Amino acid sequence: MAIPNVKRYRITGPEGDSATIMAVLPKDADVNAYLTDAASRFDWKSHKEAKASVFKVRVGQQKQKKAK
Repeated sequence: MAIPNVKRYRITGPEGDSATIMAVLPKDADVNAYLTDAASRFDWKSHKEAKASVFKVRVGQQKQKKAK
């Protein structure tokens, strides 16, 4: 079930990384001020580590030694 009135916003980090956040903002809210505040509080280090762990490719399969 989807949440009504949710909008996606793309924020950019200090090193040029980008992330998408989803938020419901009131009608009179300043969107630019919210996005700059959200980008400053966003945990860019863990976001970068999570992206890197997803794209790890396993090159080969190692043989398992049989225990006697």
